[in-house]
Amino acid sequence: MARSKAIRWAKGKSAGKPRAVLSGPKKSSAKLPLPGWLKAVGGYLAGSWQEVKQVRWPNRRATWSLTVAVLLFTAFWAAVILSVDLLSQLFLNKLILKQ
Repeated sequence: MARSKAIRWAKGKSAGKPRAVLSGPKKSSAKLPLPGWLKAVGGYLAGSWQEVKQVRWPNRRATWSLTVAVLLFTAFWAAVILSVDLLSQLFLNKLILKQ
């Protein structure tokens, strides 16, 4: 089935002369009704996408420096917790078991 093309006249930008423009059949503006939960999910995704576009993402150098900082911070606190654990174990062994 071939689509019918309608010819409409539009004013061109040059000297106000009319020109012929081919256009397809008019589309109806009626939308299919969507369930409420689907509208909510769509709204959530659209809002999330807007927020992602507003984020100022770090470049590669900043990402690596932040990664190294997190690893150093984690290693430092792991050493602190390990040393407190070992010292408390030694102290409690001396106190309770008197070894």
